[in-house]
Amino acid sequence: MPDPSTTSAEPVPAAQRLRAEAVDPAAPGGAISPSFGFMRPRLARWIALGFGSGLSPVAPGTVGTLWAWAAFLAINPWLSDVGWWVVLVLGFALGCWACERTGRDLGQPDHSGMVWDEVIAFWLVLLVVPQDFRSQLAAFFVFRFFDVLKPPPIRFLDQTVKGGFGVMLDDLLAAFYTLLVVALWTWGQS
Repeated sequence: MPDPSTTSAEPVPAAQRLRAEAVDPAAPGGAISPSFGFMRPRLARWIALGFGSGLSPVAPGTVGTLWAWAAFLAINPWLSDVGWWVVLVLGFALGCWACERTGRDLGQPDHSGMVWDEVIAFWLVLLVVPQDFRSQLAAFFVFRFFDVLKPPPIRFLDQTVKGGFGVMLDDLLAAFYTLLVVALWTWGQS
């Protein structure tokens, strides 16, 4: 039995916990650069990093959104609309938890590799837009536009609402703007 006087209740610093993981010296505060090795030991990291799609060195948000589209096409035949709404609600809650933990572990609360927010938001868009390739492709570009541009109030909320909920919220608003544009376009075509 360990001697209680030698055990410490102090938390182990992230640098010691994650010493085998790559640290990016160019990142703020020496944040960790995610990799498959970083993802391996924690479910939260797999989720937040979009099952590896967020590891892309170029445009991880776009790659995560493309992964979301492919996953939607694979899963959609098996789920009803009610099933999708359950997945979206649970996925949002799970994303808040996973992004909070992964952001902490990365040393950057809203790391660009965390793409679960894009996944859930784009699944919402795909659930609502017409189920044809042209509509989905247009929705993809509109969603990416709003996610990157972050028009008001998205940028304000992105800067002020912190934690996993803040990470998930700004993409949910980008999805709302996307659905608004799609609705206006569809209404204008009829």
